[in-house]
Amino acid sequence: MTKRLAIFLDRDGVIIENRAGYVRAWDDVAFLPGALAALAAVATGPWAVIVVTNQSAVGRGLLDLAAAEAINVRLVATIRAAGGRVDAVYLCPHTDADGCDCRKPAPGLLARAAAEYALDLGRSLLVGDALSDIAAARAAGVGAAILVRTGRGRDQEQLPAAAAMQPLWVVESLADALAAWAMPEHGAMPERGAMPERGTMQAKVEIP
Repeated sequence: MTKRLAIFLDRDGVIIENRAGYVRAWDDVAFLPGALAALAAVATGPWAVIVVTNQSAVGRGLLDLAAAEAINVRLVATIRAAGGRVDAVYLCPHTDADGCDCRKPAPGLLARAAAEYALDLGRSLLVGDALSDIAAARAAGVGAAILVRTGRGRDQEQLPAAAAMQPLWVVESLADALAAWAMPEHGAMPERGAMPERGTMQAKVEIP
């Protein structure tokens, strides 16, 4: 069986705005400028589009898992209404103290998605706004990982830890990341010379 490529996307800071007090309800959701259009632009490609998101607000007791999943269902519906596509959402509800294998920078969400969707991780992409996103991608063997400067990305890029993770592929926004990676003729990866080398409870929203 031929394995599919995937576009993995962090949620907060990549698709929607981060909230200091966490995204706890739909009223907290604000799409970042250009995000819906960027997702619509890649909707017809051969890749799977999968959101992988840490939501420690669940583990902190700020909202329950059902409420977090309901936000994701509505998020996907809004993306679809704007012409985009999301095939699945994988959510880690844990805090750092839980020691799970799904909270990024652990690769558990990516590994589970790869197994369930028969994905070729080595030819796939992850877009995130945190160094933990990039670390998760590298740990899982994702071929390309791009840090965006939206959300926390601009500050994360300046952290000492970022220097230890060089080379980092950094762009301004989700639209820039997808445009840099996606090749509209056949969905192929750019040539390697065109980009830097990459170096237990999970919730999944079923997309009807």
